[in-house]
Amino acid sequence: MPFDPADAAFLDDPYPTFAALRAVAPVHEHPLLGMPVAVSHAACSEVLRGRALGRIWVDAEPAESFPAFNLLHRNSLLEREGEPHHRLRTLVAGAFNRGHTARLEPAVRALADRLVAELAVSARLTGSADLMSAVAHVLPVEVIAELLGLPEELRPRLRGWSTAIVAMYEPDPGDGRRARAEAASAQFTDALRELTAYRRAHPGDDLVSDLVNADLDTDELVGTAALLLMAGHEATVNVIGNGVLALLVHPTQWRRLVDDPELDATAVDELIRFDPPLQLFERTAVCDTSIAGHPVPAGTKVAALLGAAAHDPQAFDHPTELDVGRQRNPHLGFGLGVHYCLGAPLARLEMAAVLDALRRRMPGLALAAAPRRRPDFVMRGLQELRVAS
Repeated sequence: MPFDPADAAFLDDPYPTFAALRAVAPVHEHPLLGMPVAVSHAACSEVLRGRALGRIWVDAEPAESFPAFNLLHRNSLLEREGEPHHRLRTLVAGAFNRGHTARLEPAVRALADRLVAELAVSARLTGSADLMSAVAHVLPVEVIAELLGLPEELRPRLRGWSTAIVAMYEPDPGDGRRARAEAASAQFTDALRELTAYRRAHPGDDLVSDLVNADLDTDELVGTAALLLMAGHEATVNVIGNGVLALLVHPTQWRRLVDDPELDATAVDELIRFDPPLQLFERTAVCDTSIAGHPVPAGTKVAALLGAAAHDPQAFDHPTELDVGRQRNPHLGFGLGVHYCLGAPLARLEMAAVLDALRRRMPGLALAAAPRRRPDFVMRGLQELRVAS
């Protein structure tokens, strides 16, 4: 087996293992995951772009135990291919591109500034504070809630729903997490159906109203909102946590950012590359094909290991080094091809807003304790990141 995705030592730092695998071959069979895994940048790019591969949704089983979870994914933009995907993506992109990122920017920057100011006060009063609970978990939830126009009473529940649902993407979530994922899916579905009905009668300037106007049916709209919640919340939480940790482990890079705000744009993409929040993205062969010469028969799932691709020396100069000014950075953190992330501009804005607030409010930012990682492989992130100023 190339690696054990539940091994604590591997989860702490998977990149040396990925390097060793890349040195042998660009694609490896992984019996535990039940699919071949691509570990080079070129092979991962083939997985993401290959026309002989697709996202083919297969219901979680037993299907009668997961009606809401399966409904969300059956109607998700991410789980469609061909004409159904093109139609839904065109409608969603048209709604998303109606100035929502620009509309939200002042609020995102103001919220990031307030949260970091509170973090700084707490760190000064008690000696340290947890950036994850104070900033990373709060900002993305509020941004997604504002994007969708969710009522205030629903917002405290978003984080729990998102965390519960994405746990199903791990190789072996266990019965308890599977049950919690279905319960969260059902609650989120009910809330979005109610909101959709309200917005059909009372449109606003939020994305749900624009999706209603784009002529999505209710299930498609709910599936789209769920995708935005999971991608927009979980990925951004972990980009903030992993990214700030990387800067604190490389203090010279943090000083570069403190001294030069013009580096924010390149820094955001470098932090996404250096320790990606999404480590695995899978597709399925729709006909017999191959990836980097490795045969992939029709019906076989194949995974792109995005963290492995991000450290490939064939694609990046000195990939094991953090360089907030990196110019050539073809990272795959937002995907490639037809499934490229529609929310990439919003995610970049949130990370840039946090970096700017930290620079101004906590220029002496430093680690106050060893970080605690989540025991997950697919969604790579931290449970706690205590910092001092």
